[in-house]
Amino acid sequence: MGSYVRLLRENHDFRNLWLATMVSYAGDWFNLLASAALVAHLTDSGLAISALFLARFLPLFFFTPIAGVLADRFDRKRLLIAADLLRAFTVLAFILVQVTQQVWLLYVLTVIQFALSALFAPTHSAVIPNLVDKKELVTANALDGFTWSTMLALGALAGGVVATLFGLTTAFVLDALTFVWSAWFISRIAGPTRQGDVATTGAALLQFVDGLRYLHSRPFILTMSLIKGGAALCWGALNVLEVGLAEQIFPIGEKGAISLSIFYAMNGIGSGLGPLLVRRWLGDSRQAALWALTVGFALLTVGMFWLSLAATLPEAAVATLVRTLGGGALWVFSAALLQMLVADAYRGRVFAFEFTLFTLSQSLSTLWAGLAQDALGLDVRGALYYTSYASLALLGAWLIFQFRHQRRTTALEP
Repeated sequence: MGSYVRLLRENHDFRNLWLATMVSYAGDWFNLLASAALVAHLTDSGLAISALFLARFLPLFFFTPIAGVLADRFDRKRLLIAADLLRAFTVLAFILVQVTQQVWLLYVLTVIQFALSALFAPTHSAVIPNLVDKKELVTANALDGFTWSTMLALGALAGGVVATLFGLTTAFVLDALTFVWSAWFISRIAGPTRQGDVATTGAALLQFVDGLRYLHSRPFILTMSLIKGGAALCWGALNVLEVGLAEQIFPIGEKGAISLSIFYAMNGIGSGLGPLLVRRWLGDSRQAALWALTVGFALLTVGMFWLSLAATLPEAAVATLVRTLGGGALWVFSAALLQMLVADAYRGRVFAFEFTLFTLSQSLSTLWAGLAQDALGLDVRGALYYTSYASLALLGAWLIFQFRHQRRTTALEP
């Protein structure tokens, strides 16, 4: 842990970005349970809860490409501050939903909040290489991945506890304050958040297409940008299938609530520890990052198949841990490689493309999980077993790619 502590202690600008990211992640998750509780109170409808998650998901898909163009065209520090402050006002407006008792207003505000989150995510990824040395990129991304997984657990838990003990209004006010706090930390970043001049002006669509040309002309970088999307074809289905596993196969608590919470806990632990453990084993070089991706795909595949065959809840929990150790490694090391290789002027658009593809893949995988059970007649285990073959195919494709390009990676330049 020495390298992580040293990075935070010695790099003032990255420390402020990390602190901002930590409270921003907490803010994204903090109002999840509060919003769900409010929807349930106003509608008493399961479909309405599903619509809430859709309202959180769709803006990430539609607005991220625009956000990538903005991140390459304008001052990234100001964009991050603007995204945080606007999210603070948006979340504070959730109180109006309680006053008006109009659930449609909650959906509109949720769409606005996550459209702003779509602006924050690629901009944040584009900023990291401007604040740390290349040799510290894996360390910085591993720390960021660990922070995300921790805030996933703590932010949602804190939101539920505050909403229960102090009411929804308090939960939304505190949620808004997390974004104000994040903006304050970002304002304290003193160093430049980009290298050289901003991207040339012009229509946003043309700039995004220019980013796609950049990727097309660099197959290796394009492949790195496809990693998260490919993996999401596997783990996206788990959003649906873990609920079925908890409720039908390993039910503990009301409708398997305790079992599902155990799966979520393993998700958080695995995705946070995976990058830390793999980095400690393999190191920080580009070659090490490539092997870390191999380890990630292997762990993802083993975990998926193991989960489909698990006979007990403890065994399923361990399988989930293995799977998410791999998923966390894939997330962090693919991001680190992109930050090492992508030119600063294109970094926002590349990360926007990556995140957009990830969101689409996760959506398709989630849809597959539902269709497999409803249209194909597969049970939860059967759907999970067939989904596991996608991870095996990805592992095979990655191994072919890695061995073909292994000798060329050390010579790659942006």
